[in-house]
Amino acid sequence: MERLFQDLAATELEERLTAVNRVFTAPALIAPFPDAFAESANWKRILADDAVLGLDTGAHDLVVHALALHWADDPVGQLVQCRRALAPDGLFLGIFFGGRSLAELRACLAEAEAALTGGLSPRVAPMADLRAAGDLLQRAGFALPVADSVLQDLSYRDAFALMADLRAMGEANALAARRRRTPPRALFAEAAQRYADRFGMADGRVRATAEMIVLTGWAPGPGQQQPLRPGSAAARLAEALGTEETPLPGPATPGRD
Repeated sequence: MERLFQDLAATELEERLTAVNRVFTAPALIAPFPDAFAESANWKRILADDAVLGLDTGAHDLVVHALALHWADDPVGQLVQCRRALAPDGLFLGIFFGGRSLAELRACLAEAEAALTGGLSPRVAPMADLRAAGDLLQRAGFALPVADSVLQDLSYRDAFALMADLRAMGEANALAARRRRTPPRALFAEAAQRYADRFGMADGRVRATAEMIVLTGWAPGPGQQQPLRPGSAAARLAEALGTEETPLPGPATPGRD
């Protein structure tokens, strides 16, 4: 099994932790497949992504939620529990699939099913976009919240190898609205052929888009940096960048072209 999505998430997590100038002594990991992140830190606690997390209040200086938030029934509740488990000025990192992931697979399955049956069944779950993910941090009460995403192309032997990797990660179709009947035998073969035709690479493999959304937030603590009040800046951004400032045009005057 290639585990490309898990490897990408683990690499991104390690890079984020390396960039933080701090030694974590009591880190906790929440992940359905923790082996992929075993070497990212010296974990004190490793837990499954249950609805109620077995984390003690204020016990950890780092909490990582890895590749599970996109399946959570109550993602805000998960984040609130993580924040409560952090000591003051402790760090939270969450990493999970974003909405641009698997665009190729989604399209080819839909096209193949429409061609064979004349209808569609949801086969790839919708995932959060970056703005919605960032709102979760603020609702959970984190300080200095930041949400960003990493978009990367992965490659697989074929569409079947991609689907096998997703199934091994527990990312099979779990949508309540999916058709319960066994799909036509030819559906996945047709989708795989369309995938190879549209997204094949020069080496014979196929491309798959992976978007990883990364949430970063801190538990409020003494001496922590605070955002400035809007309008309180003492210097202009254009001066800092060494460029010219171009004012935006004002609102149009009614009755004039």
